[in-house]
Amino acid sequence: MNISIFRKPIYTDPLIPYTSNHPLQQNYAAIRFLYDRLNSYHLQDKEYRHEENIIHNILYSNFYPILPQKPNHNHGSQSQNSQNKQKWCTFTYIGKETTYITKIYKHSDIKIAYRTNNTLQKHLTHSSQDHDKFTRSGVYKLTCPDCGKAYIGQTGRDLYTRYNEHKRFFRYNNHNSKYAQHLIEHGHTFGNIHNIMQILQVQKKGTHLNTIERFHIHKEAAQNNHLNDDHTITANRIFDTILQHL
Repeated sequence: MNISIFRKPIYTDPLIPYTSNHPLQQNYAAIRFLYDRLNSYHLQDKEYRHEENIIHNILYSNFYPILPQKPNHNHGSQSQNSQNKQKWCTFTYIGKETTYITKIYKHSDIKIAYRTNNTLQKHLTHSSQDHDKFTRSGVYKLTCPDCGKAYIGQTGRDLYTRYNEHKRFFRYNNHNSKYAQHLIEHGHTFGNIHNIMQILQVQKKGTHLNTIERFHIHKEAAQNNHLNDDHTITANRIFDTILQHL
């Protein structure tokens, strides 16, 4: 009796493309399934080679390396006790930068899992109302219209309010704003909100907002283009790694 793998005549070969913005673990999940099925069925040589060619065609159509390394099946080598002691850390996957960061944990006892903000629920419950972007809170960049120097800031209130505070500091010659101080000391102009304020990321108040602000300050400092206090800038290997791969 010959055993072969059946596919419907209307079968197509879509996978998550290799070039998509997904963790490689997710990209290769379907490929692991194809190879597991190939190696678990008792196929004769002719059928085995035929199925292997189909897998290679699927890989080619979805921009994968034609001969990827076959998955390691030693999943059960650890004891149940050691599995219970494992610690997990979850990262929101935003691209290859996330992979570079998580390599830090490669030689630790912490296991890595990924999640995404690009969920079906988010798309289905998205409000159809077109909100003014400056009514949101988050991390922003104020750019000097005369020299291009940039100030990075954050606010848990709406961005209109924060913009007007900087504008008031400039008008009344108040140095509580580093951005206003720069304009005053150099005789530069204060521009319209749509011309000088850029929203880097919309985010609610909290530790995540603080981290995003520090990253963008670090980014501008690396380009010697910042107006923020120097004491807000410290060495950060994670930020440096991300910037190297942007």
